Order: sequence, then C-alpha cells, then structure tokens
Amino acid sequence: MSKDGILETSQYKISQERDISIAVFKIVDGIKDILEEDRQQKQPLILSINEKLIIKTVKEFLTNKHKQCLIGITGESASGKTTLVNYVSKALRKKLFNETYTTLCCDDYYKDTSEELKAAGSYEELYKTGFSFDKPDAINLDLMRAHLISLKNGCGVNAPEYDFVTCESIPNRAYKNPTRAILAEGLYVLGDELVDLFDIKVYVFTPFEKIKERWFTRAILRGKTGSAAEHQFNDVNTTAQIYIRPTMQNADIVINGLTSAEYIEEITTKVINLINDVVNFYK
Repeated sequence: MSKDGILETSQYKISQERDISIAVFKIVDGIKDILEEDRQQKQPLILSINEKLIIKTVKEFLTNKHKQCLIGITGESASGKTTLVNYVSKALRKKLFNETYTTLCCDDYYKDTSEELKAAGSYEELYKTGFSFDKPDAINLDLMRAHLISLKNGCGVNAPEYDFVTCESIPNRAYKNPTRAILAEGLYVLGDELVDLFDIKVYVFTPFEKIKERWFTRAILRGKTGSAAEHQFNDVNTTAQIYIRPTMQNADIVINGLTSAEYIEEITTKVINLINDVVNFYK
C-alpha cells in the first residue's frame, strides 16, 4: 500500500474512533437523562446502577459488532423477574428483530421429579419427605451453565421445558439462538454456579408482603393450595435468606419490583430509541 493509502486508512480509523467515542457519550448522557427522569417517579424502575458499567458496555457493543452480552436477572420467587424480562422483550420486539436477543429461564431447568411426586401422591406428602423446590440442587444449573457458555461462544442450544403441575422435565424443547444479547432469568443466576458468566447482573428487589401476595396467587395456578402451599412458601422464605437475598450484593443494577409492566416497557423503549437514533446518525 502506498503512503497515501496508509494515511487515508489511518485517517479513516481516527474518524471512526472519534465517531464511536461521540456516540458512546451521547448514549451515556441520554441514559443519564432517562435515569434522572426515572428517579422523579413515585415508583422508579431503577433503585441503583453502576454507571461506569453503562459506559463500558455501550462502548464494547459499538466497537465490537460480534460482542455478545450476557445479562443475568435474579430476585426472590414472585419478585417480578419474569415480568421484567417479558416487558423488556416486548419493547425489543417492537424496535428490533427477535434475532437480536435470546432468553433463558432458570425454571425450565428444574430436574424431573414427576416420579417422586407420583410416589408421594401429592405435593404435601412430597414436602414431608424433605424435598425442596427452592434450593439450587433442585435445578440443573450445570446444564444451564453449559448452555449459557455455548450461546456466548456463538452456538445454539436446545433448552428443556418444565411442567410445574406434573414436575416433568421435557428435554430439548426450545431452540435458543446465539444472539448478541442473552437474558438469563431465575432464582440462582447470580449465585456461585453462574454469576461469573454475566456481563451485566440485575437484581429485582420487592418487599416481602408483596412477594407473599403474588406467590400465593401463582401457587393456585400451579395446583398448590392449603397446607402444601403454606409449607412451600415457608421453605421459599427460608431458602431465599440463604441463597437469593445475599446475591443482591453481586448486582450491577437493582430494579424496583413494584413498578408496573407498562412502565418497564416505556423505559426500555426510551433506551432503545436513544441507542437507535445515535447509532443511525453515526453510521
């Protein structure tokens, strides 16, 4: 290559790097404005956030088109994790192709205990044997970890599906694409078994009384009522103190589990629009 060609290439790279730097700071400033607006709300979505992480993540995404981002979302049972993921996903679907993100749910990785349930005869009798659905060993976290690593390395996986009524695990039920953004949601995603995999770690915080109210409403839909539901909820609360609440210290972002689904979608849409507008301007 001639000296002129080398100079042109060098100038192009400098210009490109300058545009990326400007775009990063415009996005970061815009996100800060959104966060400030959020703080003024009666029920803000964001309770705390590592703003340095925003800068780092945005810059990596703009400078590396092949960069994949694993986002781990946790919180207690009935805290609002699934609602958060569902409405973030809804906002993404409105603005982007589905191929831009993939979701994995810890609940799908529960180990098959259908035979144990049949042998016991009921949930209540199963609990009397000492079985718990609310400890990490009830979930196949080794398989979930392997799937997350595969996705991060650009390989698709076939995730299982769990039936909460029959306690049956159905393998290879749903194909997951190795997209740029991978959202993993569940009780133990920020626990020791998985936490090191995530680029962004999110904890959904919800007051105990609201969790209890939501949990019993959902238990009815899953066929758990009466003393069986009471027994499991006591176990849920006890195990949360041991395995889940301490993981809030691992979080980069703490989310308010009392915000409405509509507000989650609204904030997510604002962030997506901001990023799209800035990126399109500097293309």
